[in-house]
Amino acid sequence: MADSQDVPIRDESIRLGQFLKLANLIESGAEAKTFIADGQVSVNGEVDLRRGRQLHSGDVVSIDGGPSARVVSESAL
Repeated sequence: MADSQDVPIRDESIRLGQFLKLANLIESGAEAKTFIADGQVSVNGEVDLRRGRQLHSGDVVSIDGGPSARVVSESAL
């Protein structure tokens, strides 16, 4: 996705719910839970209903009709 912002993470992976907050795609953990449960969050173009899904460098997360962000390793910057 050309309009994705790159969001660095310190570790090898991050949970989907945590990444949504880190990337400022949502404002709170409760909001993340609702967006994910309602099927409004996609990872690499596929809807994912698991808040605990592990994301790795290169994964792209998007909100339906909204922004998207790509996971990048902090060491890659």
